[in-house]
Amino acid sequence: MPVYQYKGVTAGGRNTRGHLDAESSRAATSKLRRDGIFLTELLESHAAAVAPRSSTSRLRLPSFSRISPLDLAVATRQGATLIGADIPVVDSLSALAEQVENTKLKSVLTQVRDRVNEGASFGDALAQAGHFPDLYVGMVRAGEAGGALDVVMERLADYLESEVRLRNKVSAILIYPAVMFGFALVVVGILVTVVLPQITELLVSLNQPLPFYTRWIIALSHFARDWWWAILLGLGTGVVGLRAAIATERGKAVYDRLRLRMPVVGRVVRLLAIARFSRTLATLLAGGLPIVRSLEVAKHVANNTVLGAAIDQARESITEGASVAQPLRASGEFPPLVTHMIEVGERSGELEKMLGKVADTYEDQVETTVSRLTALLEPLLILIMVGIVVVIILATLVPLLEVTSSL
Repeated sequence: MPVYQYKGVTAGGRNTRGHLDAESSRAATSKLRRDGIFLTELLESHAAAVAPRSSTSRLRLPSFSRISPLDLAVATRQGATLIGADIPVVDSLSALAEQVENTKLKSVLTQVRDRVNEGASFGDALAQAGHFPDLYVGMVRAGEAGGALDVVMERLADYLESEVRLRNKVSAILIYPAVMFGFALVVVGILVTVVLPQITELLVSLNQPLPFYTRWIIALSHFARDWWWAILLGLGTGVVGLRAAIATERGKAVYDRLRLRMPVVGRVVRLLAIARFSRTLATLLAGGLPIVRSLEVAKHVANNTVLGAAIDQARESITEGASVAQPLRASGEFPPLVTHMIEVGERSGELEKMLGKVADTYEDQVETTVSRLTALLEPLLILIMVGIVVVIILATLVPLLEVTSSL
């Protein structure tokens, strides 16, 4: 269905603009007229994208537009504030659509508002939009059914903001080692492909026997300079093939199992998955979703098939009248602290609170562990880079010193 951009004037004389989907321009005009908006401009969205190049408007690339977690978290917090102030959902969505800067989110919110205005529930409209996770849609539906939509939106905003904070912390910690690693690759690449060939020409012209490590370095330099395109092609093919294998069910299971068993890194992967699972499950339960449905959604958020199998066993155990903690403990994939706190939460009736504490604890452990790893990784990268440079220098200087000493 086409999406239209419009500008108009409300019955109160206030200028307004936005997006809506309609079967035709006539249907869009009729829909806006029913909403009390008098049109001054109506354009189909793709028409705006092919505007003349002389236009002063910014160039937009809709195919690359996406809704970032931060944009969604900010919009959710603002929506919770508006709905908590007893502003109707349709008016709240209109205000959000006008305020957000993300083009994709603006269009999606406009479509959701129009569906709600046509009689659909807020949760159904979010589901039809196709851009909101199951967790989001499920909690909104539970909030509507329980008459506590503003409270649910607040909890959703808290959850999304905590996810953004955790992601930003880990990303900030990893930026410096990643930059150092990239710089090391550039330096070594320049040495091998630019500097070393000039020195090797001099060594070869001396007609002197060269040490075996010098011959290896020279061969590596020639190979990198002559076959760089094959190296890049092989790396690209390997990455594409690995992603294709991981996309399969069996490949995903093998990949997840290997990640958990990797030394040091496997611990971080497990801690992060458990933190996300605990935080999501606590948020869903606090939002009023049934425990079985909450476990199903939280399993996907954990994003690990090994842990997901243990969560499935817990879900089946609950349908048979058993507890959550026992199958998680029996799987051996969850630490004793997690299963013990879940068990205590089930007995005391404060499962959401205990899960929140588990999430806080493991998020702190993720941050601490990653900080320690990067603290060790930084000097290790420096030593590796220095070691490579020293080997190259020795491989070229030793033959030159032998020649000069023999003269």
